[in-house]
Amino acid sequence: MPEYTNEFGQPIGEPVPGWGPRPLPSGATLSGRYCRLEALDPARHTHELFAALGSARDDRDWTYMSVGPFASEVEFGAWTREAASSTDPRHYAVVDQRSGNAVGTLSLMRQNPANGVIEVGNVMFSPLLKRTTVATEAQFLLMAHAFDDLGYRRYEWKCDSRNAPSRRAAERLGFDYEGTFRQAVVYKGRSRDTAWFSIIGGEWPALRRAFDAWLDPANFDDDGRQRRSLTDIRTRIAV
Repeated sequence: MPEYTNEFGQPIGEPVPGWGPRPLPSGATLSGRYCRLEALDPARHTHELFAALGSARDDRDWTYMSVGPFASEVEFGAWTREAASSTDPRHYAVVDQRSGNAVGTLSLMRQNPANGVIEVGNVMFSPLLKRTTVATEAQFLLMAHAFDDLGYRRYEWKCDSRNAPSRRAAERLGFDYEGTFRQAVVYKGRSRDTAWFSIIGGEWPALRRAFDAWLDPANFDDDGRQRRSLTDIRTRIAV
């Protein structure tokens, strides 16, 4: 990458010609082969989501969430109504194309259109969604919306530094670890060190090709097992 300097010989960042604020996410439906992302709708999604999330064997999935667990569908419905009224975060329900049921949620948050920065968060994936092709496609659809449709230049992932599954997921999806912000948050009565990850615009084209290759039906055998992992595909494309 070339080094840029100003008239004083000081190093400066690369120019961004023609840059202007990016659009905010509208909540439009994002459709893929295996799932679609719909704007969270309490009337349509609350019952299905509560049932899907409640299929977990215990409440461990809520440990690193800022909300939950929810004792009843009524309590969960209060959260979905509040979440659906928000534009930042902008919440989406993950709907399985085969069953037509909502099986998880995620959101676009900390929206910074002036600088083209946006974050994926509030990832609540039920046991029906975890470690499935649908889960990966849901993440891909939201990334593609941010980069391709809205023109953002930085896509962030942040999590409790002690949340090992979230960190592994970020790395598998192609995020780069950038560091840990110590004592960044207080939630549920405890301190959180926050691990930061990102994907930037220049990395997205190769990463998009990797997702397209991994999600291709030809990458799965008759039992739905992957032939090549996403990590392997990303590595090969990067070479």
